[in-house]
Amino acid sequence: MSSRQLTVGEAVQALGKDLDLSWAAGHDASSRMLTRDLAPGERPRLLGPLNFNSPNRIQLLGAAEVRLFNETSVLDTSRFEYSLPNTCDMIVISDSLPAPPSIIELAERERIALIRSTADYSQLHSRMRFLLTQLLAEREIIHGVMMDVHGTGVLITGNASVGKSELALELISRGHILVADDAPEFTRIAPGTLECQCPPLLQDFLEVRGLGVLNIALMYGDAHTRARKILRCIVHLQPVSGEDFNKDLAAIAGDRIGEPTGTRLVLGVKVPKRTIPVAPGRNMAVLVEAAIRDQILRAGGYSASRDLVSKQERALALASRQYRLRPSAPLPPKSGTDVTSDKETPQ
Repeated sequence: MSSRQLTVGEAVQALGKDLDLSWAAGHDASSRMLTRDLAPGERPRLLGPLNFNSPNRIQLLGAAEVRLFNETSVLDTSRFEYSLPNTCDMIVISDSLPAPPSIIELAERERIALIRSTADYSQLHSRMRFLLTQLLAEREIIHGVMMDVHGTGVLITGNASVGKSELALELISRGHILVADDAPEFTRIAPGTLECQCPPLLQDFLEVRGLGVLNIALMYGDAHTRARKILRCIVHLQPVSGEDFNKDLAAIAGDRIGEPTGTRLVLGVKVPKRTIPVAPGRNMAVLVEAAIRDQILRAGGYSASRDLVSKQERALALASRQYRLRPSAPLPPKSGTDVTSDKETPQ
């Protein structure tokens, strides 16, 4: 797990096309490092509106703020200028507004990047926060194959030579989509949401033992590959030995009627995990498709195992109630008892 290091210059270059950014002053600040937001409530924050008491790393200025800086007789900015060099790395002005001379002078003197954008203030604020969160988010690379199966992001994991790539190739031939092979990169883009991205170098490629590297986009069409997908489920392939197949299968799968779903923690997010035993003769592609369909139902609140147990309990309760309401049969006479003793004895 790692956090990407990003300089001011790299941030301007990465966001420039989307937000139409251009340098106004402070080019010497291009090497300053940007960091992610600290814990909630701690300062300085990564991005925010003008704050004189505790400036953010990236200060956003709109029409009202620019007007205040131009009217120096109305506002004393000495406190802002005192704290700015220690905490602020970049000032961004929205709506193509001209930068106030005092801000240009401050940016050049204190090595603070001064950037202008054609975007309006609200769009600049929301879009810039979203893009920077993605660029600076914690990342983790997990060995496996990321697939889009029935519209659900699935990470196939397992030990080397267990058959991950062969399974991915069979799923692709059945109409599913390859996202990333070997080194998918995961980013937490929101609380509880993980996005997988394929490294640009590996885009469209799948390595299969015995076949080498395959270009899936050229072989099957562009519709069978994509660059990113939200992770919803992990399918772990667990080989079982042939010596005692049933015993190993029971140890992996657990209770045949119980809940088969576990979880795996990725970047602080619990991801549903299904473990599928691997053995000769098992159709792994069909099993994965069925597991994902079942996971989709579970995400919607339905569990087949719970449904079955509930029906069994209702059937047992009904049978028990019917048994209690059934009329009791007369008890047989005790052994040795004279059944005619209550009749009149003939004289």
